[in-house]
Amino acid sequence: MKLIIGSKEDVSAQAAQRYVELLGKKPDAVLGLATGSTPLALYAELARLCAEGKVSFARAKSYNLDEYIGLDGSHDQSYRYFMDHNLFQHIDIKPENTHVPSGFVKDDEEAARYDAEIDAAGGIDLQLLGIGNNGHIGFNEPLTPFTSVTHIVKLTDSTREANKRFFSSLDEVPTHAVTMGIHTVMKARSIMLLAFGEGKAEIIKKTVQGRPDTAVPASLLQLHEDVTLYLDEAAASKLS
Repeated sequence: MKLIIGSKEDVSAQAAQRYVELLGKKPDAVLGLATGSTPLALYAELARLCAEGKVSFARAKSYNLDEYIGLDGSHDQSYRYFMDHNLFQHIDIKPENTHVPSGFVKDDEEAARYDAEIDAAGGIDLQLLGIGNNGHIGFNEPLTPFTSVTHIVKLTDSTREANKRFFSSLDEVPTHAVTMGIHTVMKARSIMLLAFGEGKAEIIKKTVQGRPDTAVPASLLQLHEDVTLYLDEAAASKLS
């Protein structure tokens, strides 16, 4: 693992340059994207760079990590809505080239077709990740099998509690989601993980310095050959 540590704004800007470099070399790159508050500074920087003509997504394709079960793309807490309003509408990517898992898949077999779509597109060149307080990546909660592909998952109480702030009440937070599996994520050619704030310091320590273990899904990234963590000082504060 490579670690880049600085202010949130600085490391987000450095992360944005990865897209500039990748799309400069491979304009039709396939991008794995993530939602949540963590990548917002990165997405704002990508929008700025695109507006200034320093990067183009016109030939790129994107595949998002996950989606809540039961929410359609018009719901303001769906991840399709999040991506449209925080990134896609501010860059030159073609809407038909943006993909978010369907929140209405019926079973794991149907969900796994997402992997086939990614493979048909040539595989993900650069996968963006955040990290949950329990080490989940995507919605791959602790003890998710290493071999998992895109599947339906029951969200843990801690994950639903963490996401409650985006809804009117805990009762409105969906109980299930569809997510890329750990195997899906690990197939990406390159991975970047962003983490900010003191609240992420303990799980970042386990991710970087603990042994790879499905009990901490993010720690399995140690087994990938090209992973970069972009951390602010607070998130990195417990690393030795």
